[in-house]
Amino acid sequence: MNITLKGKVALVTGGGAGIGRGIVDALLELGAQVVVAENDDTKVEALHAVLGSGGLSVKCDVCKSDQVAALMSRINEKYGHLDILVNNVGHHLFTYKPLSDLSEEDIEAQYDINLRHLFIVTKAATPLLRRSGNGGSIINISSIEGHRGCPYNVAYTTFKHAVGGFTQAMALELSADGIRVNEIAPETTDTEQVPVARMVKPQYKDIAARSLPLGRYGKPSDHAGAAVFLAVEDLSSWVTGTTIHVDGGGLAASG
Repeated sequence: MNITLKGKVALVTGGGAGIGRGIVDALLELGAQVVVAENDDTKVEALHAVLGSGGLSVKCDVCKSDQVAALMSRINEKYGHLDILVNNVGHHLFTYKPLSDLSEEDIEAQYDINLRHLFIVTKAATPLLRRSGNGGSIINISSIEGHRGCPYNVAYTTFKHAVGGFTQAMALELSADGIRVNEIAPETTDTEQVPVARMVKPQYKDIAARSLPLGRYGKPSDHAGAAVFLAVEDLSSWVTGTTIHVDGGGLAASG
């Protein structure tokens, strides 16, 4: 079994921090040439040294079609194809309120960052993935909230549920090209976006973590391991249209 990504080109959206950065590091370690689409100038700059001359760090808002088209042009110019796409961008936007209090702007913002960009990026990347000639892998990062109900978070939860439908439909649509499409659904993971130390009072941290069967919150490396499995052809060549719940047993324990 050949567990390597040497010669492969991967695009990770939102790869400047958190789960996305963990995936970037793992793909680099296996020899991939990695492109990161990131909307934060500081993170874009910091990634240049990490990616080296073989990679690309690009300022890009993946919710905007023109910026995504420009990103794909740069990938085409530098590599001529794409082997792996990780649609990692997503955010709860701290929109914790009942449906009756959600504004149209709240709903639109949740839609853009948690679902709409999947259509934009995947549509733009598909010609490059087809050009690789060796199949390919699309990995959509969703959330455990896409597989259960979450009150006071209905827009985020609804659009994360839709990621599963997108994943399954695209797995069928792209199967003739040998392109596999799968989803990773994380539980609470300690990242810049979800800083557990700030969200859970210190005296309750251990108690809250014990609500998960494996007794701890997630780390970016947990999800990076799942992404490596889905990216490496020799590990997952017969896996498509499915979800890996990287959740410490949270879903099995009914959340």
